Amino acid sequence: MSSISTARIAEVQRNTNETKIRVRVNLDGTGQAKLATGIGFFDHMLDQIARHGLIDLEIEAQGDLHIDGHHTVEDVGITLGQAVAQAVGDKKGLTRYGHSYVPLDEALSRVVVDFSGRPGLAMDVKFTAGSIGAFDTQLAFEFFQGFVNHALVSLHVDNLKGHNAHHQCETIFKAFGRALRMALTLDPRSAGVIPSTKGSL
Repeated sequence: MSSISTARIAEVQRNTNETKIRVRVNLDGTGQAKLATGIGFFDHMLDQIARHGLIDLEIEAQGDLHIDGHHTVEDVGITLGQAVAQAVGDKKGLTRYGHSYVPLDEALSRVVVDFSGRPGLAMDVKFTAGSIGAFDTQLAFEFFQGFVNHALVSLHVDNLKGHNAHHQCETIFKAFGRALRMALTLDPRSAGVIPSTKGSL
């Protein structure tokens, strides 16, 4: 029988005319990250996912940043979703659901995730600024949309309070990491069991 760490590691490369992305994940890691997307604040947010999700994460991205960050951020979301889906495997013994509330000073966000096999994103975030460093705040939605479409999860992202856009965004990504950590935890009480009355996800 394969060890958990072997079964829950994946590497995906995705190359298009706009971007070249490589993502490697270990869902049973310690939160180590090696990130190079060319967008400093985005790297900072991806580091939050790794650190708070206890996911070892390597991401290398070469994108058309001379245009803007849209393709790079979206395609990283897509590739990360593909890698997570591959690493999760058949979902036997998976907790499946995860949620987290994370504060940062005046900001508070809630993220809820379901590894349902059905992609869906509900995101309610009213950023107070259009950009944070070189990161266009509209791209947070594009990242999560790319992720859910390819990880095949239902994801609810809500910023409940916040005046500082950096704080708003950071609480979202931290809460996302924490929610993933909960959902991806293997439940010893349901080892070998698909967490659904349907018998499949």
